[in-house]
Amino acid sequence: MAHTQQNGVFGKQKQEHILILASGDRVRHLTVKPWMAAIAFCFVGVFAIGYLLATSYLVLRDDLIGATMARQARMQHDYEDRIAALRAQVDRVTSRQLLDQQVVEDKVDKLMEQQQALTSRRGKLGQLLDRAESSGLDAKTETPASAYAPETKGKRAELPAAMQAIERQLAGDATPADVTPDNSTLSYVPARETMGDRADRVFSKVTLSLKGIEQRQRDRVSQLTTDATDASAAISNVLTRFQIRVPSETASVKATDDSAVGGPYVEPESGDDFDNSLAQLDTALTRLETMRNTASSLPFQNPAIGKEITSPFGNRRDPFIGRLALHSGVDFRFAPGEKVRPTAPGKVVTAGWTGGYGNMVEIDHGNGISTRYGHMSEILVKVGDTVGREDTIGLAGSTGRSTGTHLHYEVRQNGRAVDPIYFISAGTKLASYIN
Repeated sequence: MAHTQQNGVFGKQKQEHILILASGDRVRHLTVKPWMAAIAFCFVGVFAIGYLLATSYLVLRDDLIGATMARQARMQHDYEDRIAALRAQVDRVTSRQLLDQQVVEDKVDKLMEQQQALTSRRGKLGQLLDRAESSGLDAKTETPASAYAPETKGKRAELPAAMQAIERQLAGDATPADVTPDNSTLSYVPARETMGDRADRVFSKVTLSLKGIEQRQRDRVSQLTTDATDASAAISNVLTRFQIRVPSETASVKATDDSAVGGPYVEPESGDDFDNSLAQLDTALTRLETMRNTASSLPFQNPAIGKEITSPFGNRRDPFIGRLALHSGVDFRFAPGEKVRPTAPGKVVTAGWTGGYGNMVEIDHGNGISTRYGHMSEILVKVGDTVGREDTIGLAGSTGRSTGTHLHYEVRQNGRAVDPIYFISAGTKLASYIN
């Protein structure tokens, strides 16, 4: 039980407060000084404030923890998004590298196929060009091989650098700078030209160049085919005018095929236009070669180039009897002992003294045509010999019915004498085809 000695407001009195505590028969007196009351009051206030703060913390702790966890979750989500974006960027770069590698490999395969095709075509075309040149056609002009170097000269300087980078990429040694921008972090920025893009650009240029070469090959084949056809037609017209049998195209092909072949007939495979054009050129050249061989075997050459004609073909006054007579050949002025050569290859059918011809050689050239060389002082061949244009068949003289040294030259077709000048004139026209 507490009791104060004076009335008044507690805590405002300066007097001491006495507290009487009674418990049964025991009574205790406790004196409370003002400072002690102030301390007790402060203690109670601090305890109350601490209690209120602890209660508030306990109440607000769940909200604070939830907010902290939500903030951490947002940070983790943003970090995971960034990681996913970086992985996607890396995947795109890797995919682009694989795609570029596949593109490069496909382009290389296509270029290899084109190169093999051009190499094969060049081999076939080279043989045909050699045949065309030997047939008298102008085959010494630009060829695919020589045409390739000028046009690709500038591109060849660019190709090695690109191909080296391509090879590094194919080998897995390509650096990031070869395929991606040089940035410290991956970011969505416009990518510069990749190796695949550069390779595609270079391959496109090379492909266009190869197509240009192929087109020039086609043009060259077409021009040679036209030239061979025109030359064959020109020779055929001359042979036809002299009533010489012209070999057919089928016979021309068979005539140049010396191998033993056979087998059942099977429809040809469908080839490309270039192969067909090569086949056409081959046929035209075969035809031309047959025509040239036929024309070269006939006496279209001049037996006495630069020599004076002393007596032409036709009716004339006979120098011995003074009567009109047919001169069946052409007389050329020769020096005594000068070499006499045939105007075409053939087989000797007569070699010896033959009446008014004196020493005479007759050569059979086939196709019903033969030539005679008369009045020679000496004969250097015998019957059955095969002679060429450069062989010497005898020496000029004045044997038989002759008034002086000269060469009597005859051309006979199916046993009938024809004017040799016709053959010599035709040979002048054919000179560009058969020489």
